[in-house]
Amino acid sequence: MPTDLTAQTLLLEGTDAIAFAQAQFTSDVQSLDVGRWQFGAWLDAQGRVLALFQLARIADDALLLLLRGGDASSMAQSLQRFVFRSKVKLRVPEPCALATGPAHETYAVHREGDAYVFGCGGHSMIVGATEADDAWRLPQVRAGWPWLPNDALGNLLPPALSLERLQAVAFDKGCYPGQEIVARLHYRGGHKRHMHCVVLSQPIRGGTVLHHKGNSNIQLLDVAGDDATFEALAVIDDGLVDSLQNASDIDTDENIALRVVQSWTA
Repeated sequence: MPTDLTAQTLLLEGTDAIAFAQAQFTSDVQSLDVGRWQFGAWLDAQGRVLALFQLARIADDALLLLLRGGDASSMAQSLQRFVFRSKVKLRVPEPCALATGPAHETYAVHREGDAYVFGCGGHSMIVGATEADDAWRLPQVRAGWPWLPNDALGNLLPPALSLERLQAVAFDKGCYPGQEIVARLHYRGGHKRHMHCVVLSQPIRGGTVLHHKGNSNIQLLDVAGDDATFEALAVIDDGLVDSLQNASDIDTDENIALRVVQSWTA
């Protein structure tokens, strides 16, 4: 199970910050009002997810990205290659504590002192808390909000993470890296891996790849739970899930059982 509770963030600031993000990320950044956040992703040219984040507009000319996995400094260095003459500055704050706060409206964001509070409905995420905790993990696993382990970065396409359901992908805003692949998958379909919420028979590290009959069919993402129950988001081959028919349990070669409790296949 994951133990890193630090918040990796990236700031985009300047008169061209919104336009730069609009041209690089999958979501419709220009439609985002100040004080609101949205899910977004940055893809490679093959449409694979290099970074997944919650993107908040904290001022007319400033965006704050809360990375859901990955390293902010590495992302900033990679993005810097595309700045050219744009009036945008990429800044990486020091990693800070990430904690759970009281209920706030989903997609609302506001500042409290040095911290930013991301509303998530029944709870909030405090970026820059005085002390970290992970109580936010389980409700987000159950909601299908993925947090990506390092070995999943650059390996998954948007449909595998249900990014369309999270409104993290715009199909009518023009080009961005991987846009052609995203549009083809949306209009023609055909992707054979999707995300599911599963209950595990025992605790296991997020990012683990599990096998079924010798095939690497199951990529675990975030894992959360307590001493009695362990739940995870997992990307599973459609063929394996379809073979279950009326059952919902998967026995893996690693002797770990998974019970599918929720599926997101669109």
